[in-house]
Amino acid sequence: MLIKAKGIKKYYKKVRAVDGIDLEVRQGEILGLLGPNGAGKSTAISVLSSLIKPDEGDVFFKGESILKNPAAIRKAMGIVPQDVALYPDLSAAENLKFFGKLYGLRGEMLKTRIQEVLELLGLNGRAKDAVKNYSGGMKRRVNIGAALLHHPEVLIMDEPTVGIDPQSRSHILGTVKDLNKKGMTIIYTSHYMEEAEHLCHRIYVMDHGKIIASGTKEELKSLMAGDDLVLFRTDRVDEGFLKALRGNLKVKDVSQTDGNIILTVQKESDILSDIFEAASASRVKLKSLEVKTPTLEDVFLYLTGRGLRD
Repeated sequence: MLIKAKGIKKYYKKVRAVDGIDLEVRQGEILGLLGPNGAGKSTAISVLSSLIKPDEGDVFFKGESILKNPAAIRKAMGIVPQDVALYPDLSAAENLKFFGKLYGLRGEMLKTRIQEVLELLGLNGRAKDAVKNYSGGMKRRVNIGAALLHHPEVLIMDEPTVGIDPQSRSHILGTVKDLNKKGMTIIYTSHYMEEAEHLCHRIYVMDHGKIIASGTKEELKSLMAGDDLVLFRTDRVDEGFLKALRGNLKVKDVSQTDGNIILTVQKESDILSDIFEAASASRVKLKSLEVKTPTLEDVFLYLTGRGLRD
């Protein structure tokens, strides 16, 4: 096991940011850490990377405690923070030179690594332009480049595609896959379930500081393998209608997100007539209705009661 966290707790006054999590990172995988804002993802990866000390528990890198020897994991790790950390008046090349020197790179080695990163991220043509003139997506790419200069064994990426254009997002996702194919282990946190489905070999789902589920995409989806989802919109919210749905023995769960009412029901349940009957009794009009097989996003909603980006 490359990285193993055991019983990690981190509290900020009365807030349990991370509340007793166990987590494993395997050599050569892309591990997804998913959860809404406030779930504890950023605190968890700060502990994994030795940036902050846990109140309880320990993290082991190749079997050695990073609390006792943080230097070992720091040399082997690159970190792409959630917020862009660059000098806006410097060019991309100048920013990379500055961060490369912090890693101890000098001379021809530094020049070679900067060129490698610029080519990898598609920034050669703008390398001498001031970062302040870059788009948000280009700044994100330089931010990633700074974490790659020292050829890290493990790369942590904390929501690297938030608020960027589709072209840059696609480029970043392609870069992540390419780095992983070359053997790099990546820990990837995201608000976007489709990114996790596209990239990750295994996924941990966090909510309120706890790991509430983990496994491969297929294993997580199997949590709802025997269910269908019924999505519909109504002309208004009616508590009597919702109460009738929750009281129906065919309905396992009722949730609401993005204006939809979502019922989780056993596959092939004859639920539609019950929905129409309850709507009629409550004088609620159905505006749309759809039956579908659960996705990973639906599994997350089922587990947490809220959408990933809520």
